[in-house]
Amino acid sequence: MTAQFGPHRWSAGHDRTADTDRFRGARFHVADLREARFVDCDLSRVKLVDCTLVDVDVSGYVENLVVNGVDVTAYVEAELDRRHPERVQLRSLASLDDFRALWDTIEDLWAATTARAEQLPEPLLHQRVDEEWSYVETLRHLVFITDSWASRTILDQPNPFHPLALPQTAYNPADAAALGMTLDATPTYTEVLAARRNRQAVVRTILDTLTPAELGRPCPRTPAPGYPEGDRPVAECLSVVMEEEIDHHRYATRDLTTLEAS
Repeated sequence: MTAQFGPHRWSAGHDRTADTDRFRGARFHVADLREARFVDCDLSRVKLVDCTLVDVDVSGYVENLVVNGVDVTAYVEAELDRRHPERVQLRSLASLDDFRALWDTIEDLWAATTARAEQLPEPLLHQRVDEEWSYVETLRHLVFITDSWASRTILDQPNPFHPLALPQTAYNPADAAALGMTLDATPTYTEVLAARRNRQAVVRTILDTLTPAELGRPCPRTPAPGYPEGDRPVAECLSVVMEEEIDHHRYATRDLTTLEAS
């Protein structure tokens, strides 16, 4: 199986190096790996034997995770579904009404979270928690997601990218700059929120004007330069938008809890 990298596994992007496989099959024997950090790594078939795992935090795509002989994958997935029922809606998408209903859910979730975030001083909305994106950066990334997977693919706009849009960290900065994005911008929360609300309205308009037959319409334009060529149906593009909205909402609320306690 090919090693898996990147948010949509399209490549390791700008961060990929020629020796990315240097640790494949490595053996760490009686090694102190405390406080090690693995970001966007393929850890398939890794085996930990007689190891100590205390205060370990794992996030990402998980399948067949066995702890002390017990596969805990189903438990984790069920608990996530209990806490975030919008995940179940996402997996059940089929009709246009399903997409519209899920977008209603997403809008409601973010409306409540926006009100929650705005109870914090603005500097905290720009503060990163455990090296993850700040709340403001998360909103900027969702602007990019809408621009790439809705405006560029579904609406066939060649360059819809907002200057404040923020692509995944693996995306080549030179390509982002060529598309008009200013990655090192330091906008205010108000500026980012305005861009974010504009992009939410774009998705709402698409859903309101779409017909059921159009869900299968192929979109030949890639989400952004650097993505693999090939047609993607409208339904797939909308699913990506909604999956990103759901996942990043979960991350944002997690981090808001930390910021509120600071």
